[in-house]
Amino acid sequence: MGDVGDDIRADSAAWSFDGIAPSFDEHVRKSVPLYEEGHELVCQLSEFFLPAGAHVLELGCSTGALARRLLQHNAKRSDIHYTGIDSSGSMVEAATERCAGDLRASFVHDDVVALPFERSSLIVSYYTLQFVHPRCRQDVIDKVYQALEWGGAFLLFEKVRAPDARFQDISTQLYHEFKLARGFDEAEILNKQRSLKGVLEPFSTQGNLDLLTRAGFVDVTSVMKWVCFEGFLAIK
Repeated sequence: MGDVGDDIRADSAAWSFDGIAPSFDEHVRKSVPLYEEGHELVCQLSEFFLPAGAHVLELGCSTGALARRLLQHNAKRSDIHYTGIDSSGSMVEAATERCAGDLRASFVHDDVVALPFERSSLIVSYYTLQFVHPRCRQDVIDKVYQALEWGGAFLLFEKVRAPDARFQDISTQLYHEFKLARGFDEAEILNKQRSLKGVLEPFSTQGNLDLLTRAGFVDVTSVMKWVCFEGFLAIK
């Protein structure tokens, strides 16, 4: 079992979100470029897609950091409800604790592949779909499209693969430099990479656009990009 940084250890091809909630926020902020800025962007975009009585659904809520931030951003909106889903029980516990006292929030311990989605005005997947097995990914996006109200939005943030080998090599090296600059050492970076084998399976930008198109989305744009990390806005 190797050290991947921030007191988190994982075996090769065995990365798991169970049991890492106390260290997760610090680890992910150092691992994902523009992580906090992406949260702020989601909050700003939410203002366009929250009609009266709106329901917000988050696929993969982790520790509830985005849920709390979005609800605080829309603090005057007592009419909205936020549901976060996560397959890790410890993450759901952390999210519930973080948003305790806000009656607009609820969190569900379940699998986004199996769970039916509530009718929603805004659905967010913040670096979650990349951990759903590729064979199930289209089914999840199809459910997102079907659950959205007309005029509703899907915010999809994903790590993305480059369109060819040369660009992928450049992308990988730039990302390693990013992590080194934030305090990870070479062994931690390699151990994390090994732990994610068969667990994190990014699609390319075009691959994600194809998923959205097949589900029925017509109006799609990129709203954020840092080399191999991208955010998409899809409106039904």
